[in-house]
Amino acid sequence: MNHQIELADLSHDILCDSAGTSSYHIGSPPDARMTKAASLRGILLKGQARQFRREDFEKFDLILAMDYDNYESIVRLDSDRQYQDKVKLMCEFCRHHNVKEVPDPYYGGPEGFNQVIDILLDACEGLLEYVQKQPQFKAV
Repeated sequence: MNHQIELADLSHDILCDSAGTSSYHIGSPPDARMTKAASLRGILLKGQARQFRREDFEKFDLILAMDYDNYESIVRLDSDRQYQDKVKLMCEFCRHHNVKEVPDPYYGGPEGFNQVIDILLDACEGLLEYVQKQPQFKAV
């Protein structure tokens, strides 16, 4: 998503961060196989893994889950259901791929990572269009 934000020259208007729902990889860089798949498309992955925190509900306007399990883990942290409308599945924004969830490529080969990058590029393009059309997300 940050790649799409930079291409659209919106880095000063949109903050995008990534967090997992488990603590397995906290502090780790992006997976080398995903980094390779992204670099083949001219995308540089940066950052390090962190775990989603309850305060992220207040910090971000949208919370996007890659699959149903992560979606459920996120909404469970919102026990008073105050932020449920902020949580969506990433694939809701796909324009060309007809998938409900982003598949987990972790135990597969390189083709799984290529498939995930393709799905995410599609979803990120759709998400960027969506955000740009929402008045509450407009920069002032």
